[in-house]
Amino acid sequence: MTEFTVFIDTGAFLGRCLRSDQHHSDAARGWKALEKAGRECYTSNFVLDETFTLLGRRASYTFAAERARSFYSSKLLIIGRPAPEDEIAAIGYFEKYADQRVSFTDCVSFVLMRKLGIERAFSFDYHFAAAGFTLWP
Repeated sequence: MTEFTVFIDTGAFLGRCLRSDQHHSDAARGWKALEKAGRECYTSNFVLDETFTLLGRRASYTFAAERARSFYSSKLLIIGRPAPEDEIAAIGYFEKYADQRVSFTDCVSFVLMRKLGIERAFSFDYHFAAAGFTLWP
């Protein structure tokens, strides 16, 4: 992975799409930097599932579907799909961070990031830092 490789978490997608999101300004700056660099970014189908559901609830399902089409057609976004053994490995993180109430989606993200050698998460979620990743930007 390159120095600039990042894993995109739900908060970065929400911040990009929703002007009312508390992280909108930071997310917009982060996305602009990624697009300027022209580097591929990673996420997972779990993260996108969570993102589209929340966009549907916070904006509208039509808006969420439009965003879904846009993200799925992106040439810079690589969407990882965990193997069954990745999901099983995520259970270990789920137990380890139970006191912090980490989502299973985040735990799957941790497994994929370690598997891919990605150290940075474009995220506003401190759980990624607790799991040993660097929050970006």
